Amino acid sequence: MKSSKVPHGRYSRLGALASLAGRVASNVAWEGAKQFAQGNRPSRKDLVMSPANIAHVADKLADLRGAAMKVGQLLSMDAGDLIPPELSDLLARLRNHATPMPSNQLNQVLTEQWGPEWKQAFTHFRFSPIASASIGQVHEAYTDAGDKVAVKVQYPRIKDSIDSDVDNVITLLRLSGLIPKEANYQALLDEAKQQLHDEADYRKEANAMMRFNERLNAHTDLVVPNIHSTLTTDRVLTMDFMAGEPIETLTKAEPAVRHRAVSQLFTLLFEEVFVFGEVQTDPNFANYLYQPESGRIVLLDFGATRQYTSRFTEGYRKLFLAAIEKDNPGIDAALTQIGFFAEAILPEQKASVLELVNTACEPIAADAPFNFGQADLATRLRNRGMALSMEQGYWHTPPADALFLHRKIAGLYLLAAKLDVTLNVRALLMPYLTAERVKTA
Repeated sequence: MKSSKVPHGRYSRLGALASLAGRVASNVAWEGAKQFAQGNRPSRKDLVMSPANIAHVADKLADLRGAAMKVGQLLSMDAGDLIPPELSDLLARLRNHATPMPSNQLNQVLTEQWGPEWKQAFTHFRFSPIASASIGQVHEAYTDAGDKVAVKVQYPRIKDSIDSDVDNVITLLRLSGLIPKEANYQALLDEAKQQLHDEADYRKEANAMMRFNERLNAHTDLVVPNIHSTLTTDRVLTMDFMAGEPIETLTKAEPAVRHRAVSQLFTLLFEEVFVFGEVQTDPNFANYLYQPESGRIVLLDFGATRQYTSRFTEGYRKLFLAAIEKDNPGIDAALTQIGFFAEAILPEQKASVLELVNTACEPIAADAPFNFGQADLATRLRNRGMALSMEQGYWHTPPADALFLHRKIAGLYLLAAKLDVTLNVRALLMPYLTAERVKTA
């Protein structure tokens, strides 16, 4: 696996992004000249989204890591409605394809966090990572006590570059024409920065994992790794190593196995929203491992955990009940309680928002199995969202709490579609819509 040193100076990261912008512009000019010479008249969007540019953007962001890599998936949280599908797909592919840091830089981080004699705590430490993502990379090791562990190590000074990375990447995307100038992302970007700072606090993530471990202790189908607190710091997170297969491999499993796995994850989501009042909002498939021998699902990565108020969860209880009854005034009132209509909106725009919500709620609209594999729900939601913003000029961004929750729901829809599952979601949801089950703390 190729590795490269993580650039961590503010100006070195800015310079890398400026170089990226220049390379994109150069590719646009070159490809445009070539197309014009051939008698073609390509649009600027087609030139910007050329295969050469997409590949170069992917490589550069994978080398930068950190918030430069994460911001795109946060922008595309609500099913990519406000950015081109090509860009959304590109940034989604980046999520787990970061370039690892070299061994000497890894050793420097571990020495800073654990001290110069850190190797004495292990009988074996694999320096080649088993996974690498935007904030850190994961290593397999055996402690001196004989425990097999997974050690997540944060890239050096990534936390210090979050705010500037987010601002610089958005500037780059705007200048490149990849996101509309009319779109107002500021509230979302401010929330994204805070979320990324939270994800870069590994002690905070460890505490969230311990809370979920305790809550799910009685569940036989779901498991959260135990934390090794003495080997956990702000920048290093150590947990039990959990074997398992990527959940996408269930595409080859029997229908009953796929149905059971997706049912478990939808039930967990409803438990998180309406009982825990705390949701792990990152829908990345890599956060789930499947253990075929036991049928258990291992839950990983709790950095993007958000806590919700009882008013917020009550708003969603009302929303789901209204959607089941096809009660648009009820949906309107619930969305207002959640905070969707905090800004001015035209009647025709509100009607389109309600139509969009009804589409998103199709899996619970009937007390019957919903065929995710044939529904094409994600594409239809994207098309409706694009029409609302591009044709009707409605650029209001819903509350960040709602967007993060919708991101999780959309991720489960995509997983259910990928695994070609037919599932009665309403039957799973209804027990959580009774008032006594809703979190009141």
